[in-house]
Amino acid sequence: MERVDTILSGGMVVTMNRTFDVFPDGAVAIRDDSIVAVGGRADVLAQYESDNVVDCAGQYIVPGLVNAHTHVPMTLLRGVADDLRLDVWLLGYMIPTEREFVSPEFCRLGTSLACAEMIRSGITAFADMYYYEADVAASTAEAGLRGVLGQTVAKFPAPDAETYEDSLSYCRRFIEEWRGHPLITPAVAPHAPYSNTDEVMARCAALAQEFDVPLLTHISETKLEEEESLEEFDMSVVKHMDTIRLFDAKVLAAHCVHVSQHDMAILKENDATVAHNPTSNLKLASGIAPITQMLKHEMTVGIGTDGPASNNDLDMFEEIRLAAILAKTAANDPTALPARQALLMATRQGAEALFIGDITGSLEAGKRADMLVMDSKPIHNVPHFDRDPNAVYSRIVYAGHASDVAHVLCNGRWLMRDRKLLTLDEMALAEQAQEIAHRIDAFLRKREESVLSKLLAIGGIERSESFEVQVKAALRDEEQIKRLLQHPDVHILKYIHYRQYDTYFLFEDPDQGRVRYREDDLVDDSGNVISVRSRLTLTMPTKEREFNSTVLLSHSRFIADADRPLRFYREYFKPTTERELQKDRRRWHIHYQDVLFYINVDRVTDPALPGLFIELKSRTWSASDAENKADRIQRMLQILGIEQADVIRQEYLEMESV
Repeated sequence: MERVDTILSGGMVVTMNRTFDVFPDGAVAIRDDSIVAVGGRADVLAQYESDNVVDCAGQYIVPGLVNAHTHVPMTLLRGVADDLRLDVWLLGYMIPTEREFVSPEFCRLGTSLACAEMIRSGITAFADMYYYEADVAASTAEAGLRGVLGQTVAKFPAPDAETYEDSLSYCRRFIEEWRGHPLITPAVAPHAPYSNTDEVMARCAALAQEFDVPLLTHISETKLEEEESLEEFDMSVVKHMDTIRLFDAKVLAAHCVHVSQHDMAILKENDATVAHNPTSNLKLASGIAPITQMLKHEMTVGIGTDGPASNNDLDMFEEIRLAAILAKTAANDPTALPARQALLMATRQGAEALFIGDITGSLEAGKRADMLVMDSKPIHNVPHFDRDPNAVYSRIVYAGHASDVAHVLCNGRWLMRDRKLLTLDEMALAEQAQEIAHRIDAFLRKREESVLSKLLAIGGIERSESFEVQVKAALRDEEQIKRLLQHPDVHILKYIHYRQYDTYFLFEDPDQGRVRYREDDLVDDSGNVISVRSRLTLTMPTKEREFNSTVLLSHSRFIADADRPLRFYREYFKPTTERELQKDRRRWHIHYQDVLFYINVDRVTDPALPGLFIELKSRTWSASDAENKADRIQRMLQILGIEQADVIRQEYLEMESV
């Protein structure tokens, strides 16, 4: 008889091989890192012997589960910011927190914590995208799991790289260091088309091709992403990526929630695979991916948990069950995505989605010994009906839980035995994770105390302080404007006509200031809109100084382009009160006595305020400069013929509320 290291004997062996063989009283023989034999117990024991025969009676022996998409260090960000839209969650909370805390040590700890959770869920292989991926790889290998690990590349500064060139250089070194490892497959991971340029995406594809490694990315996760691609490129995200030849690489595309039949055909033609993330897509309200249509296109689809900051767990049993049930609801067809297909997507097809299907994903001689053993008859999974040969898949998918997993092996190594982890110290990891959580809490508490801090935390913007001397007055006669514009000391530099739509965010503490989101519609002489821009401003409630009882010195602490929709800022700042204001504004840039001033003539249309208003203002940088400009404004008021009674000290919002 032939000797092997281990024999799992007596359980129901669910192979998930091409013919879906099931051995009710089966056995699996293992030598070193590989499976030597799979079959009926009597047949295997007649050919093989071992000093380590594990009795698996009353249990299922199943291929190790494959988590097709996640971000494992984000276990340390689990629950930081829930019940938010994807853009608010990502740009408002995740990226600022990551910028502050993510480090090699952070990634090692977060990965180890995730590996402990995944082993308990029966996962033996996973695809990851994050930063400091070499440290993710080190912790993954120490835990004993198999990983296809992608180094994130993005056009914006990241925790491990100031530029995308730095990310690409890091990724190259990572691939060179980890290629050929028995557990780790290094990969390139451009975050998404919207967070990269076409050039960066193409360079990532070239790097993946150079080393023949997978490329992991997010594709068409949200409807907004798809709409913006159609608006900018007049084509879908998938079609656009096809035009830059991204799919020349071995692409694993996460999400694909908003893809068309044509997109699916492109993905299939290019052998791109998909990671379906049902819980994350539902939790972030991204939508329901058209999985049944993908399978009809014979696409390779795996199932992923996504990161634990957006799921919030790494429980693949929960994910498989939801994938099956969700597909039925989406198709209005209870026969869509049956249990066997769902389990296939989490085992053999999941491994194929990660481009490692030749070595794992099913229980077959010659493949790596990656498997789980789970109890078949816990109280939530009895009784058993055996007349249907597919009943075992239903029992595993619809009634199985992570808590049923008793043993886990990966690459022939025991990672969990009788529910005891053998490669990781759960208690120590939990204590270290809690220490990180206290620090993140303190960081976010401090940030949330200040509107300005929340503004500055959003990536891609900078602090900008501005002081203005200004006066506002009611115009009795529009002819008054001509007196100033035609004065010999006035030189007109520029004339602009806007329609302005202002939304003000007001807060419980007025000392925080107020945030104004403004859309400026530039109109031509015929009243047609020719361009639109949006601006964000934080103004302080108090005036810094007053000159001649008329001219005020005001303070704006933040001015920047608003590169996100109004809805984003509303959900991010969560104002106590919101007010809207619309006006028609004519603006002149002038030199008065060789000093730059701005003249605004406004008609407030919503809420409707009677008459016209004029504002005279100028930027200032010192007390003496402010006083000098205030004197000039006084002289311009005299030229205009504006009397003290016409001067208005209120803002338009205050006038509206009176």
